[in-house]
Amino acid sequence: MTRYAVDQGRNALIASWSTGIGDVATTVAELPPGPDSLRLATCLTELSQACWRCYTHPASAADQHGPNSIGWHRQQERDAFTAVVPALARHHRPVNGIPPSTRVEEIAHRVGRGLHALNAPCTTARIITEVTAELTAIEQAELGNLRARAQQAVVLSREDASPLQVAQADIILHRHPFGAEELFTQIEPTAAAIAAAHWLHAAAITTAGQTRLHPAQIITEVDRIKALAQDSLVEIVGAMNAGSSPWQVVMPMIRSALHVAEGHFRGVAEAKQRISAAEDLIARAHQNHPELHLSLDSVYLPISPINPTRPALDLLESLLSGIHSCWVLYTQYADAFSGREPDGDPAQHRHTQAFLADVRQAAAARRDHLL
Repeated sequence: MTRYAVDQGRNALIASWSTGIGDVATTVAELPPGPDSLRLATCLTELSQACWRCYTHPASAADQHGPNSIGWHRQQERDAFTAVVPALARHHRPVNGIPPSTRVEEIAHRVGRGLHALNAPCTTARIITEVTAELTAIEQAELGNLRARAQQAVVLSREDASPLQVAQADIILHRHPFGAEELFTQIEPTAAAIAAAHWLHAAAITTAGQTRLHPAQIITEVDRIKALAQDSLVEIVGAMNAGSSPWQVVMPMIRSALHVAEGHFRGVAEAKQRISAAEDLIARAHQNHPELHLSLDSVYLPISPINPTRPALDLLESLLSGIHSCWVLYTQYADAFSGREPDGDPAQHRHTQAFLADVRQAAAARRDHLL
């Protein structure tokens, strides 16, 4: 989303957004000094956040549809885009004192009243142009086009994924199976994570062929992956090995984490499993170390295996780490079988090229499951 601030040295309204590797900023308009300018900047930031939420939480991804359902309310918010610019141009309060039925329109009316308080027609015109550009960027991102201002979508976790974006991520990973900067600067992270899961599965299958281990067991053999990430990667590889598609495995994880970020817990069965695992851990600790006084109240139980504040990006990073870990294990076994020292040996380069070739072949053989 776009964040707005006031450069008090120039009395200028500044807009900034992320590109995946840093923020860019632009001057929107000159403002008269005073607290009204700061309030306006805050309202514009809130408007951008509400509008981009229509992108990250589309009506099509809701579990329920029909009158007054979650999907219905989300569609109402998205439909309110057409009322935003008229609300900015009008400064009066809603007719009959009835508040707008959507948050998008409500905030747009607040921005409109803020513009009226400034009493600066040229500033109002520039800010209307600015908001129009923001809405266009969201509509562009919904179509899977993240060029120009829509690039800010690369840092937003979404409850859905553009097939076009998944296909583009797959092309990038075919060129760079270990990942590349383009995944973080050109692709929405949910789509990138779906494609990365596909390539992790291919890497796990390739490494399993070298090590004679089960693909899901490959992840547990690597010590460099953090515990929570390891749990999620094992779940992903195991489910895909059983026939699930990358979308079927990745999307529930990201959606659950997005619910946690908003204060909701989705999946009572999973919560029970985590609590049971904690109880088993405490029981084993008591057996091995009876002097320890442990209880459930002393255990920090993670609600989500991925970071709820940036779930898609967090999962994407873990998936790429998993692919790299598969390569490490593959080359270790290949070096052991060849009887050569792994460090500085030209054979490692050959092992790496063999690994990449086999991973690409495995990914191509299962591409029907990706799209």
